[in-house]
Amino acid sequence: MTPEDLVLASPILGNCGFSADDVKADWKFWLDAAARIASHLKFSDVDMNAEESKGARVYQYYLPVFMWCHKQLMAHKECSGDVTPSPLVIGISAPQGCGKSTIVACLQEVFNSMDLAAASISIDDFYLTYADQTALAQAHPENSLVQLRGNACSHDMALGTSTLTSLRSLTESGRKVLVPRYDKSKNQGRGDRADQASWPVVEGPLSVILFEGWMLGFRPVEMEEAVRVDADLGIVNEALKDYKNAWDSFVDCWLVVKVQDPEYVFRWRLQAEQAMRTSGMPGMTDDQVKDFVTRYMPAYKAYLPGLYSKGPTTGTKGKTLMIEVDENRGLVPSQSVPASPLGSVYQFLFRNIQFWAPLIILLILLIKHRASAGTSKSRIS
Repeated sequence: MTPEDLVLASPILGNCGFSADDVKADWKFWLDAAARIASHLKFSDVDMNAEESKGARVYQYYLPVFMWCHKQLMAHKECSGDVTPSPLVIGISAPQGCGKSTIVACLQEVFNSMDLAAASISIDDFYLTYADQTALAQAHPENSLVQLRGNACSHDMALGTSTLTSLRSLTESGRKVLVPRYDKSKNQGRGDRADQASWPVVEGPLSVILFEGWMLGFRPVEMEEAVRVDADLGIVNEALKDYKNAWDSFVDCWLVVKVQDPEYVFRWRLQAEQAMRTSGMPGMTDDQVKDFVTRYMPAYKAYLPGLYSKGPTTGTKGKTLMIEVDENRGLVPSQSVPASPLGSVYQFLFRNIQFWAPLIILLILLIKHRASAGTSKSRIS
């Protein structure tokens, strides 16, 4: 298949809002963006021709996603008129291990290479300090979900809010912002905030902020439902109520990576840690991985259904892209209809279109027939 054929066969092309005519009309730009993506991933044309998965990853996955993000940016700039707009904040919600960090790094690189300055930040950068996390764990010794970083309530909300506010103010040259970083290797893997001297500096003017996290956009559920999933989830569910206003409200548009089964996270984390150990780097044992990931599973079970059916907390129609990946982190051939307040209704109609289409045509013909009959009667009378 040619690069153009691969793009046109992408299962997410329609969800990204592009038709075949759109692609063909702007093919030169699409091809240029694809070349930049392949360069970042260190994929050559030979690689992509020899390995079908690499070509699909570039032309069918990352390229349509980048073009969707680029379209969102152009619309954001257009809406601002003559006023210099604040950077577009793209929220990226995806489970651990599904390739979130890779696609964020790729998007950032491609935007920057086009002179559209982009910066990335993760909710991980806003974890509590080691001292504060230890105090939280000691205050709730019976709660397994807050003994280690990760869940809602283990973040410094004020730090996240102030950082996002500062980054959004980078509309002019000469302005700079220090971006926090978290060092997960400190304290025997329990982590701590990195020394401020090591924080990266982001300079204005900034066009795009890529804000990613495994639980970004989660909606709290009724407390009864939360504790039914896990007795320890109550404190997490209560803390989650603050995230919408503190962080999600900054997001202008959303990319949600949906997984068929949250249990994939176990396998993905195992693969990552085993690869680290094989390369001679320190990594968790299989038992440690199981213990670590288990602390996230209650949140996945409680909140992913709402994220997938309703979209993220501040998501709106036309500004939320949801894509689904399989166990190999590749695109699922049959993608879901984009989430919306009527998502389940649309999804039902879409998936049963072969049944509904003849009935709709029949109904239209019936209405026309009755209208015609009514006109004839009025003429006779």
